[in-house]
Amino acid sequence: MNNNIFDFDNRIIQIADSSEKASDNDFRIINEITEFNQRKVLSSFIKNGVSEVDFSTSTGYAYGDRGREKLDKIYAEIFGGEDALVRHSFTCGTHTLAVALYGVLRPGDTILCVTGIPYDTIHGVIGINGKGKGQGTLEDLGIKYRQTELDENGMPDYERIAQDVKTYKPKMVYIQRSRGYSLRPSLSVDEIGKITSTVKNMCDCVVMVDNCYGEFVEKKEPLDVGADIIAGSLIKNAGGGIARSGGYIAGRKDLIELCSYRMTTPGLGREVGATFGENRNMFMGVFNAPHVVGEALKTAVFSASLFSSLGFSVTPEPGEIRHDIIQTVCLGDSEKLIAFCEGMQSGAPVDSFLTPEPWDMPGYDSKVIMAAGTFIMGASIELSADAPLREPYAVWMQGGLNYYSAKAGIMLAAQRMFNKGLIK
Repeated sequence: MNNNIFDFDNRIIQIADSSEKASDNDFRIINEITEFNQRKVLSSFIKNGVSEVDFSTSTGYAYGDRGREKLDKIYAEIFGGEDALVRHSFTCGTHTLAVALYGVLRPGDTILCVTGIPYDTIHGVIGINGKGKGQGTLEDLGIKYRQTELDENGMPDYERIAQDVKTYKPKMVYIQRSRGYSLRPSLSVDEIGKITSTVKNMCDCVVMVDNCYGEFVEKKEPLDVGADIIAGSLIKNAGGGIARSGGYIAGRKDLIELCSYRMTTPGLGREVGATFGENRNMFMGVFNAPHVVGEALKTAVFSASLFSSLGFSVTPEPGEIRHDIIQTVCLGDSEKLIAFCEGMQSGAPVDSFLTPEPWDMPGYDSKVIMAAGTFIMGASIELSADAPLREPYAVWMQGGLNYYSAKAGIMLAAQRMFNKGLIK
C-alpha cells in the first residue's frame, strides 16, 4: 500500500510527524473534555426519552411537533438554560443572533458590546458605523450601540466594563466568545463568568453571548457561569456536521419566549414551524457534536504545531488551552495566504478540483478568500479556512469532521506553499 498517497515531500512528512508527536498532551486533554461532553449529551437524550417518533415530519402549522419540542428541551439541558429554541429555519449564525437581539431589545434601549468590535456580519444588524442604514437595523429602530475596547493584550478590561455599564446603563451586555477576524484570544467560559459577575454587580441587565465556535470546547458553557442568553449556528459546532442548516438560542425562559415572537410573530411564537423531516438530522447532529468538536480541536492543535515549526506566528500557540475551534496562522502576505487556501481546497472531500479566489463577499469590508470543500455549504465545523485580504494576512481555519482527513488537508496547504517556493 502506498503510505504517501498525496505525494508529500519527505520534509513535509517529517515535520508533520514531529508536530503530531508534540501534540500528544493536547490530544489527551481534548479526549477528556470530549468524553465528558459526550456523556452529558447522551444523558440528556436518555432522560428525555428520544424516540423514533421524534424524527417524524411535520408540515403546515406543525402544531404539537413532538420532536421539535423535545429538541428544545435537550438543548436547554445541555447548555445549562431554562429553555431553548432550535430551528432549521435559522439561516445562519448571524440570523440567529439577530433574532435574539431583536427579540430582547426595544427602542430606547442600549446594547453595550464589551469585547471590542464584533464580527463583521453583525455590523449590519446593529448598524455600526451606519452599516445597513435604512434596512431596519437596531440603530434604525432607536436602539443605541456602545462598545468597550479590550485591553492591550486583547482581553476584557474589567475596570472599563464596570465604568461603561455605570455610564450607559445598558439593557444588554453583548459578549463575543470567539475572536472573529482579529488576533485577540478567544474567551474562556471562566472569563465570560467574570465579565457577567462584573456586569451584574453594576446593574440588572441581560448578558448575551455569541457562542459560535465555542460549544463543547470546554466542560462548561456560558449559561453555567451566569450568562442569560446564548446563540449559535448548527452548521458550526452544535450541528455536529450533520444538521443541514439552522441555529439555536438558549437561556432564561422569559427571554427565549421573547425571541420566539421575533422568530415567527407575536401571538404564535414557538407553537408553529414545520420541521419538514429535519428533526432526525438535528438530533443526530447534536449527539455527534462533542466528538466532532474534539476532532476539530485536534486538527487545530496539529496545524498550530506544524506551521509554528515552519516559522509562522500562530494563535493559539501549541500547548495553549483552547476556548474555541479556530486556529489562526499569520502568513505575512497575500501570496502565501492564497497558496495556503489553494492547498487546503485540494484536500477537500467535495470540490477539491476548484481553485479558491478572493471575492467581495456580502457582509465583509475586504475581499475574502475561502477554502471550503464541504458537504454542507459554508459549514465551518468541516475543515475550512477563510481570510480577508488585508493586514496581517492571517488565515482563520476551523473544523475537521475527522482528524486524519483534516490532517491531510493541513499538510496539503503546507505542500502547496512549499511547491511555490514560499516556505523552506
